[in-house]
Amino acid sequence: MTHTKTPRAITIRAWLLWTSGFLALPLGGYAGTLITGRIDDPLSAVIGGAIAGLIIGSGQALTSSHRVRPVSWITASVLGMGAGLALGAATIGYRTALPDLALMGALNGLILGVAQALALPRQLGQRRWVWAAAMPALWSLGWTVTTLAKIAVDQQFIVFGASGAVLVTAITGLILNRLLPVAAPKQPSITPTTAKVPS
Repeated sequence: MTHTKTPRAITIRAWLLWTSGFLALPLGGYAGTLITGRIDDPLSAVIGGAIAGLIIGSGQALTSSHRVRPVSWITASVLGMGAGLALGAATIGYRTALPDLALMGALNGLILGVAQALALPRQLGQRRWVWAAAMPALWSLGWTVTTLAKIAVDQQFIVFGASGAVLVTAITGLILNRLLPVAAPKQPSITPTTAKVPS
């Protein structure tokens, strides 16, 4: 007797897999910080953001259940994070108060969201802009949660911490499931055979 996963089980599994990729955000931020140090000028923001985007995009591509094209998604994440962090950090003057970080997150999320939306499958049409519309609020939320968790954000990090990353990744997983449901695996067809009766 074979057991097949229900569409609901497949959807939950895909969401859990995507959510497990939250680690890519703090890891990407940490990797970028190792190279650039604090984000306190345009060059450090562009380089640090691009490095973080490379790791974040790679992690998301790996946990997307084959719903995004890795090369397109990673490229969009690198460009979106580099440009988005540079814009956001410069706009707030590299300050680290909660309102400043929330605004930086919104601007970073805006650029990143647009870049990643363009990397989503074209068959989504206008629906892929739901992703772009959600990202500014989610990245602002990520920085808010991290700041309220008493993380030392005054060190001018590239990406919010694990507490914000878990929440943001879980929500984006729900959005991705809505936009690109995971297809159930095809079951092999069974062709009935007729047994030969010996004469």
